[in-house]
Amino acid sequence: MSEDRQQFIQDNARPGETWKEASARLGSDKKAARRRSTLAPERHTQRDFFIADILDASPKDDLGSMEHPLFALKAGDTRMRTYERNGVTVKVMPGHGGCATIHDKDVWIYCISQLVEAMNRGREDDIGPVVRFTAYDFLVTTNRDTSGRAYQRMGDALSRLRSTTIETNIEVDGYRERRGFGLVDSWRVVERGKDNRMVAVEVRLPEWLWRSVKARHVLTLSRDYFRLRKPLDRRIYELARKHCGQQPRWRVGLRALYEKSGSADTLRKFRAAIKVLAEANALPDYRLAFDQEDDAVTFYSRGGKGGKAQLADLMNVRPLKNAHGDK
Repeated sequence: MSEDRQQFIQDNARPGETWKEASARLGSDKKAARRRSTLAPERHTQRDFFIADILDASPKDDLGSMEHPLFALKAGDTRMRTYERNGVTVKVMPGHGGCATIHDKDVWIYCISQLVEAMNRGREDDIGPVVRFTAYDFLVTTNRDTSGRAYQRMGDALSRLRSTTIETNIEVDGYRERRGFGLVDSWRVVERGKDNRMVAVEVRLPEWLWRSVKARHVLTLSRDYFRLRKPLDRRIYELARKHCGQQPRWRVGLRALYEKSGSADTLRKFRAAIKVLAEANALPDYRLAFDQEDDAVTFYSRGGKGGKAQLADLMNVRPLKNAHGDK
């Protein structure tokens, strides 16, 4: 039995239920199985005291990349992608290793989180486009394993971030200009261990992203974001966090959501994936409901107002005033 399966049974066993009974019940529950496949287990429940300061920094993401699909949803994607919506154009050009993926974006999120935390604490010496950190801290914070292979994957991610090029006219801090940039300007290994494994890493963020962070054009993410296994689930969470936020609900047409996601799948496959995600009900912070008749998706905040909004919709009560849609 896999480690993930064992942990899932342990977490979901009912009081007084034997291991065998819990295993049989959960094994026949399709929704539970889908939920298990959506969220990875927490790998580092016992965290190192010496990196507590790093882990206290809430995950932060920038608004521009949450709104627009800068990152690929499939590894090895070598297509040149162009996205246009509401006057914004984004052209993504792959490097030799293909486009940087949404899992590679964890480096961005980690760096943004550390910069915002430094700004909040007034640590001026730690604020700038160059971020230095230890590879181990990054792996633990983003819920990755700390095997030798994990360090190699981190190096591969940094390479893809450096070689992927973006051309866009996204507005940042009141300025709209067309510019091109790599997803990181540069990176280097500052220190290696005795086994030649990277220990400390330095990353220089692109000016576009640094300007966005300085203007605090960022949103806090759930820590469970890093537990989402599937790239599409991560992208859908980003869009829900950006558009729904703390509102009770956000309704969007499926085609509009498909375009915003940057998915390379057909619309039919995308629709099927959204149905699976809705049924699993494992998206952090939000529940989503698929309306087959209107071919639309509604995201509900998991807070009290979101529950009331969902109940009102089920009873066909007129939507709340502050709810809005994007067809």
